[in-house]
Amino acid sequence: MVCFRLSSVPGLGLVLFCLVLGVVRSYALELNLTDSGKATCLYAKWHMNFTIQYETTNKTYKTVTISDLDTVTYNGSMCGDDQNGPKIAVQFGSGISWMVNFTMVSSSSSYSIDSISFSYNTSNRTMFPDAEDKGIVTVYDHLAIKVPLNVIFRCNSLLTLENNNVVQRYWDVLVQAFVQNGTVSTEEHLCDQDKTSTTVTPIIHTTVPSPTAKPTPVEKPEIGKYSVNNTNGTCLLATMRLQLNITQDKVSSVFNIKPNSTDFTGSCDPHTALLRLNSSTIKYLDFVFAVKNENRFYLKEVNVSMYLVNGSVFSTVNDNLSYWDAPLGSSYMCNKEQTISVSGAFQINTFDLRVQPFNVTKGKYSTAEECSADSDLNFLIPVAVGVALGFLIIVVFISYMIGRRKSRTGYQSV
Repeated sequence: MVCFRLSSVPGLGLVLFCLVLGVVRSYALELNLTDSGKATCLYAKWHMNFTIQYETTNKTYKTVTISDLDTVTYNGSMCGDDQNGPKIAVQFGSGISWMVNFTMVSSSSSYSIDSISFSYNTSNRTMFPDAEDKGIVTVYDHLAIKVPLNVIFRCNSLLTLENNNVVQRYWDVLVQAFVQNGTVSTEEHLCDQDKTSTTVTPIIHTTVPSPTAKPTPVEKPEIGKYSVNNTNGTCLLATMRLQLNITQDKVSSVFNIKPNSTDFTGSCDPHTALLRLNSSTIKYLDFVFAVKNENRFYLKEVNVSMYLVNGSVFSTVNDNLSYWDAPLGSSYMCNKEQTISVSGAFQINTFDLRVQPFNVTKGKYSTAEECSADSDLNFLIPVAVGVALGFLIIVVFISYMIGRRKSRTGYQSV
């Protein structure tokens, strides 16, 4: 955890911000804002990223995703006073800023997460190459989310705002403004998405004799196409059918991921890459890739948290995996079914898989290295053809010899 302590703000005391860094996970921003008496007045912790589409000078459109929030400042954040409500202000990158405002609801024991504004500068040629219009663009979204006083707001689900060619994504949000007596509440006010996500029933249950037994097969999942972009364009590609297998209390659940109702985000670094999937039932499903020996990549970690039909949350992580190994500069492909054993209670079945988390060129896959299952199949096909041809040659030769003997018999001397 890296903490940033800002200079004193009149009437507010010292402001302390902490940025929790994980291995290519999306950056979690954590804010503990204190007043002049050093008592907490506002607390927040959240993830966010942004996707911006802009027009270029040749009248085409490009897309840039901003998820690397490793260099931030927090000028303008405040607890609020008689004239102004609390607000969180974050600056990062070059000319990029984000701010959320809170207001007290009059004659009520609640407050409002009132609005979010996001600004970016298309004059930044590194981030927005060949932008047609140059200058600062601000996108404003009115939220008006009511939260009871002395209760912390929680939203683990993915929240998406789309406005003026900008998509903002937020998840794993915790926030409490107007903190009383410097104590952050343990009582939670859930967002509507979290309330409804625990009631959906897409998971099929079958009773099995042991916790590790494989569940009854269901239909083959739909194929999903996923990509992650950074300032240089597409940096990760993945195409696959995904089936999740969960076992709890001797009950096995099988869940097919439906791409049409699944959101995806991610990030790319020189030696690590992340693909994260979200849906109404999946809080997050992370695929973390890493580079080894400077010349190969592999799937190093899977991290999952999802809602079950009984309202409970299933979570597990394994950061010591070794799947989907291929040379850098190539992709990994496996059409046959594969099983990733994350834990004794959680496995992932993949079908028609192809991934490339590094060195993507022009948004397209490079030459694929096939899995052993596919290679065995490709090897067996010519062998089978060769055996069939050999058998055919033997049949033709035997037929020829039989025909020749009959021909000799017809021409014997009297």
